[in-house]
Amino acid sequence: MKEKNFFRILLLVTSFLFLSGCQSVILDPKGYISMEQSSLIITSFLMMLLVVVPVIFMTLFFVWKYRVTSKNTKYSPNWDQSHKIEIFIWMFPVLIIFFLAFLSWNSAHKLEPSRPLYSFIKPIEIDVVALDWKWLFIYPEYNIATINEISFPINTPIVFRITSNSVMNSFFIPALGSQIYAMAGMETKLHLLANESGNYKGFSANYSGRGFSDMKFSTIVTSNKKLFDKWIKNVKKSPYTLNTIKMFHYIALYKNKFSVQYFSHVNNDLLNKIIHQFNK
Repeated sequence: MKEKNFFRILLLVTSFLFLSGCQSVILDPKGYISMEQSSLIITSFLMMLLVVVPVIFMTLFFVWKYRVTSKNTKYSPNWDQSHKIEIFIWMFPVLIIFFLAFLSWNSAHKLEPSRPLYSFIKPIEIDVVALDWKWLFIYPEYNIATINEISFPINTPIVFRITSNSVMNSFFIPALGSQIYAMAGMETKLHLLANESGNYKGFSANYSGRGFSDMKFSTIVTSNKKLFDKWIKNVKKSPYTLNTIKMFHYIALYKNKFSVQYFSHVNNDLLNKIIHQFNK
């Protein structure tokens, strides 16, 4: 029996050691928005613990104090209620609910996805189109486009204009924060800013069909603008172009799984044409 208990404890300890390698991207933010969201999650969690922990403690305490074998517990069958206890029990949850309500209301307005981020650096605009089953990214300012890969410099505000050429999807870069839906015939906006350089994963966070799990893309945040300009020059070396809506439909129908493709030239008004094709 002792050997079985020993192996159970050993298995439990070993499991914790393996789980220590797990990392939550949401709680390891790399951008301004994700940092604010992470702080909101942690604050809300700690505030709720102010209710949960005392309840657990009191439950265990009452079970121990009023156990059958206890000889020091006073038996009070005619006890009705205590206003002091009622006030104590209800006051803290009510205050915490008011605090969380204010925190949520304030954060919802502060972290509104379409709200521009304040910065002295000029924002970079990236048009995003959800396809089956890949992501098309257009840089209007640079006349280029890519599939399943984007890049921008650190500490630079990014303005994403997002739509879909098919069913509804959800554009999400966990390390930078704020997922937002991509819908056919509509445009949504998302403002992000990365505080650390690196290569971050992006994907579709909304089930949209049998191939949605292949809708993954790389987000390359460069440590300076020179590296970003170098990436732009590399894209412009591509022999492929995307100048007409017919070429876009060919790309949209072409089946590929997590492959990166560059287009050295693109029609700057392509996003609006994709949106308007559903509004005729």
